[in-house]
Amino acid sequence: MDAAFDHSRPGPARAGLDRLRLMWRRGRVRRFRAVGLLCLLASLLVVGVALVPAIFPITSLMVPLLLGSLVLNPRQLPWFVAWIVVLATTTLVLQQEVSTRIVAVAVIEALMVAIVLVTARRRSSLGVAGNTGESMFVDLRDRLLNQGGIPSLPPGWLVESALRSASGTPFAGDFLVATVLDDDTRLEVVVVDVSGKGDAAGTRALLLSGAFGGMLGSLAPQDFLRAANDYLMRQGWEEGFATAVHLSLDLRTGRFAVCSAGHPPAVQRHSGSGRWAVLPSAGPVLGLVDEAEFEVAEGVLGPGDAVILYTDGMVERPRRDIEMGLDRMLGQAETLLRGSFVGSAERLVSSLGSPDDDRAMVVVHRR
Repeated sequence: MDAAFDHSRPGPARAGLDRLRLMWRRGRVRRFRAVGLLCLLASLLVVGVALVPAIFPITSLMVPLLLGSLVLNPRQLPWFVAWIVVLATTTLVLQQEVSTRIVAVAVIEALMVAIVLVTARRRSSLGVAGNTGESMFVDLRDRLLNQGGIPSLPPGWLVESALRSASGTPFAGDFLVATVLDDDTRLEVVVVDVSGKGDAAGTRALLLSGAFGGMLGSLAPQDFLRAANDYLMRQGWEEGFATAVHLSLDLRTGRFAVCSAGHPPAVQRHSGSGRWAVLPSAGPVLGLVDEAEFEVAEGVLGPGDAVILYTDGMVERPRRDIEMGLDRMLGQAETLLRGSFVGSAERLVSSLGSPDDDRAMVVVHRR
């Protein structure tokens, strides 16, 4: 049979279509789809500027340039910006006269190109497009907040927590991690204050929250702060220290143990007398001393009793001694927590501390 009439062989058009489908499955076409569409959009805008200048201004190219800075990866963006520069130069050449307005537009377009390139260079260390990098940070932020979520407890127990950032964002140098172990019979809570505050300390807080969360569920309570200190010592950060207070509570008997590492002391409320007592636990700041030892304060939470863990942002203010801040916090707690502990941490954090400092608090109450 003549090869010209051999229908078993695909024609050139069919072979090209199959090749395109194979490339699509492998992701080659899909990888360049965004940059291709943006280049097409920019080219159509140049045509519009040339044919209908009354509808398409010469600044129209700034739209695909902005879109490209948001969706293109660091490898594609410089080439796309170069294409925009070529098209922008073309639109300027097509102008009938070079007026002061045209020169101003050219300067603005050059500034926009420079801003996009500088921003892309800063993002290139992350290796992803702009919106992808932001979504990654949002995911990390959500994971940090989930780490600080209080798990469900058996009947008779209430735990409230609250966190405020100095920058007003969910990224803070203060964080907390909590878990329930041993078949819902033991509550482990740690409140940590990382050096720095706000967004500047948020990255270290993200790293430490994951590390401390893994330690909290796998180590004996008496070993947690020592392991946390060893972990920070290995990091070698210039400002890598942190303070922490750790509570281990038996949910059957109410017996608890509190360890502190350079952190403001936990306080306990005795329902019988209505008085607050400072729990005397002490130890060095995490990340500064090798093989540190930490003092343990033990006690029992009876019905109606409560324990409060907090960071120094709750009791420190400029030109005020920390002891005065602690007295003020306990006085405010006596007023706000009278009658109901529901929402207690939020009420205390909202009414105490400095808005220029990170603040975190956990209230554990036995009903």
